[in-house]
Amino acid sequence: MIASLPWSEIDTVLLDMDGTLLDLHFDNHFWLDLLPQRYAERHGISRAMAELELAPLFNEHEGKLTWYCLDFWTRELNLPIREMKREIADLIALRPAADEFLAALRHAGKRVVLITNAHRDSLSLKLERIELAPWFDRLISSHDYGFPKEQAQFWHALKTDLDFDPTTALFIDDSLPVLRSARAYGIAHLLAISEPDSRRGRKNTEEFTAVDDYLELIRNLQGFSF
Repeated sequence: MIASLPWSEIDTVLLDMDGTLLDLHFDNHFWLDLLPQRYAERHGISRAMAELELAPLFNEHEGKLTWYCLDFWTRELNLPIREMKREIADLIALRPAADEFLAALRHAGKRVVLITNAHRDSLSLKLERIELAPWFDRLISSHDYGFPKEQAQFWHALKTDLDFDPTTALFIDDSLPVLRSARAYGIAHLLAISEPDSRRGRKNTEEFTAVDDYLELIRNLQGFSF
């Protein structure tokens, strides 16, 4: 159960995309299944060997802007990353009631901003499949600023760009390192996602209160007297 948020004190809602509004299954399937398989085929090695070779590279770039950059992985692995993502685009899906939550936020008069680490090409592909753009005042990729959300520089750039007050902002994300970065910057209201990938079950969100069901958050919002 989500404790009642002080909605009268929240004027800006910052929302992640993958794992927060969209089911993370698409991304997990791409990185953990399709990519190792295609890498193995290209190099004539086993799937297990491909995973062994890719693991240190993934670990080196995790949390960095390169991790989210399609241009980087296309060059690094010599694989058609964009085309491969498009092959499985039918797996792109909204998390339950995410669109209803976005509608409720707009009805309540909140400024709603998408902030994602996804490369602009990944963002475009997902917006082709799921009509998210109309619900947002802005759609921001961390690549616009040159820093991922895990780094403090992202939040400084966002503040300059949006001119928002961190003390009256709510941020929802499925990544604990990103949430900790936002907390360190001073974002006052933070929520995690309990089940970002519908195929992998609940995750431990540690010190962060988690959204189990957007319908609960909608009731929380609608029940608040502005």
